Amino acid sequence: MEESQWPPAAKESGMLRLSTKGRYGTRLMLNLARYYGDGQRTVILKDVSEEEEISIRYLEQIIIPLKINRLVKSVRGAGGGYMLARRPEEITLAEILHALEGTCCLVECIEDEGFCDRLETCPTFDIWKGASELLKNYFTGITLANVVTIADRKKKKPRARPKTR
Repeated sequence: MEESQWPPAAKESGMLRLSTKGRYGTRLMLNLARYYGDGQRTVILKDVSEEEEISIRYLEQIIIPLKINRLVKSVRGAGGGYMLARRPEEITLAEILHALEGTCCLVECIEDEGFCDRLETCPTFDIWKGASELLKNYFTGITLANVVTIADRKKKKPRARPKTR
């Protein structure tokens, strides 16, 4: 590959992708974070479903690992629903993605060194490990509060008009 072609354009590469579970779960958490400072009120999934245009059935599946990992808590009864378990400044994207997607390792041998018997002689192990650490550190450095700020900034920008032909 010529130097001018490196790195490949994102649309040409399908190498690394978050699942809809990770993407929609992040949107769910963003939605809860927006209401966090609003008297710490609970949010019902039906409202999230309508606001985020995500199936309520899918949200019901996504909320489970978020509860298990103590990122959200549920409140029963009248006025019940879901809320963040901690302040948006204390929840990182890495935690959300780990709860929904699993570890941030590009290859199995990073997490389980017993996975491959070539580990000590593998020339690419350090590359995959370094790239996995970069991703993990990147997502660890972004909090839900940061995502709220980004979302607010994007809301203020005028939307581009669709191209006409």
